[in-house]
Amino acid sequence: MPAVPKHRQPIINAAVTLFRRQGFARTGLNDIVDVSGAPKGSLYHYFPEGKSSIAVAAVEEAGRRVAATVAKLAEECGSTGELLRAHARLLAGWMQGSGFRNGCPITTVLLELAPRERAVTDAGRKAYAARISLLRDRLIADGFARPRAETLAVLCTSALQGALIQARVERSGRPIEITAAELARLIAAEADR
Repeated sequence: MPAVPKHRQPIINAAVTLFRRQGFARTGLNDIVDVSGAPKGSLYHYFPEGKSSIAVAAVEEAGRRVAATVAKLAEECGSTGELLRAHARLLAGWMQGSGFRNGCPITTVLLELAPRERAVTDAGRKAYAARISLLRDRLIADGFARPRAETLAVLCTSALQGALIQARVERSGRPIEITAAELARLIAAEADR
């Protein structure tokens, strides 16, 4: 039986935290070692391709976390609009809790590495596709045809990502909450037609 990868997940968790807070370029391998508590040799053991392979794992992990959050909200909320507003409240709270130092670890890494680093770009594409798929399915459940649901899901994802950046710059959750509220209104108005 193979050994359990003892330090791999702590390394990934540390990378997610650090990339979210300070970006890929400003995060050194020693930072990841310090935060993860893993021996430096573990970085090279689990990620022999180097720091960009840690970025791939971090983007995949962050994508799973976001998808799990959106899936949970989709189950709890009665409509896509309600889901968007609930997600916005969570995002605004997380941003405020970090003193607006944190961003989205997926977007932060992709802004620095895509499209140059193909594996990171692919991981980001899959992370966004999972979120879009969940929103699309929720929109279909709300009565939208699949093509329109897909378009609206892309719009919602893109708008909220932009709102996260604006919230960080303005040091306020207001852009996130306004964006979600307006998206919810747009979706409700279109559903009523």
